[in-house]
Amino acid sequence: MKPTIKELLQLEPFKQSVEVQGWVRTCRSSGNLCFIEVTDGSCLAGIQVVAESVLENYTTIVKQLATGVSVLVGGILVPSPAKGQAVEVQAESITLVGDADPAVYPLQKKRHSFEFLRSISHLRPRTNALGAVMRIRSALSFAVHRFFNERGFFQIHTPIITTSDCEGAGEMFTVTALDPEKLQQQNPFVDDFFGQRAGLTVSGQLQAEIYAHSHGRVYTFGPTFRAENSNTSRHLAEFWMVEPEMAFCDLSCNAAVAEELIGELLTTVLDECSDDLALFDTFVSKGLFEKLERAADRSFIRMTYTEAIGELKKARKDFAFPVNWGIDLQAEHERFLCEELAGRPVIVTNYPKAIKPFYMRLDDDGKTVAAMDILVPGIGELIGGSQREERLQILQKRMEEAGLAQEEYDWYLDLRRFGSVPHAGFGLGFERLVQFVTGMTNIRDVIPFPRTPGTAFC
Repeated sequence: MKPTIKELLQLEPFKQSVEVQGWVRTCRSSGNLCFIEVTDGSCLAGIQVVAESVLENYTTIVKQLATGVSVLVGGILVPSPAKGQAVEVQAESITLVGDADPAVYPLQKKRHSFEFLRSISHLRPRTNALGAVMRIRSALSFAVHRFFNERGFFQIHTPIITTSDCEGAGEMFTVTALDPEKLQQQNPFVDDFFGQRAGLTVSGQLQAEIYAHSHGRVYTFGPTFRAENSNTSRHLAEFWMVEPEMAFCDLSCNAAVAEELIGELLTTVLDECSDDLALFDTFVSKGLFEKLERAADRSFIRMTYTEAIGELKKARKDFAFPVNWGIDLQAEHERFLCEELAGRPVIVTNYPKAIKPFYMRLDDDGKTVAAMDILVPGIGELIGGSQREERLQILQKRMEEAGLAQEEYDWYLDLRRFGSVPHAGFGLGFERLVQFVTGMTNIRDVIPFPRTPGTAFC
């Protein structure tokens, strides 16, 4: 494969022959010269191609090149006299590969709103901001796998189609092969493809617990789905989750792994994606570098839910949602704790059992569970996790209180019958992580193809 523009920009300009393939960002002519900026998405910067009028197709093709056309350039890599670039290409040949009519091409050389770009999600990766988002997303994804691999975790692929509602909230998308008319019948799913009701997964956690009980440390990283009719800047119907599960691990161990993971991911993007981060620091979120460096370099603040409620009550702030012990913390509460109170990420632990799922380990007080949320500035909750309930009788009682049919989770209860151990895990919302790293305010802009109520483009 030919070198990318990112690789070409790192070469020493010893007047060597190179080939550039990519898309034209700008083309301007001055006298007998054309200056063409070509990009291929490998980095934020493009490479300048200088074309002289001696080229055979200079008048018919080169001077007519418009934003968005694809080209193949052969030439010599030389030092650039222009400011802001070390090298440029002196063109010896330019071939038009794919045309783009400037009269109808929607991405001209100007700033477009993110709302507009969502209406053309098949073209928006060609913009600076969305292109940078995807490079950062890719770097973070690779760093996730590297983090767990270096610590002895095994990756497992949990099912996308499942019969288990992990969160117990009934927000699953039903998967069916039945004719719509048959769905109106009583108990229709006995005749369905799987012989029972199935849906898209809301979490791989329960299945990850199976492998934690055989392989010790595992993680899953894949798409999850919520049929929650929430059309906000914080919610998606399809999103990605990083979910480790660890045997012989308690709540303290769980929080330590989560904090270490965030720190390493932030260090990775600061080291590897500085040019892309600079774009966001300049145009999207002022002070982004400082925020990320502070979160990467300093330990997180820890407090219990009860302590957090106490701090919120003491705050001289008029919250839209009243603060009382037993409430589920809202985004405004979470952001106050990590932005105004602590000035860094906060780990909140030991939530009331009434607002948490059945599988979280009951604390000795009988009122709270060994749960944790990690809250980060600008986002609120980034990670949610817990020590899992390993005691069979207590788990059965919790399931009964939640109204769950235990026969449907008999396999899950078997994990407590046969060699049960203390174990814990968490889920990191990958899109929220990308939001935190880039400063993007709408979650739809940090996933390639957002799925939201009324929208499933491409």
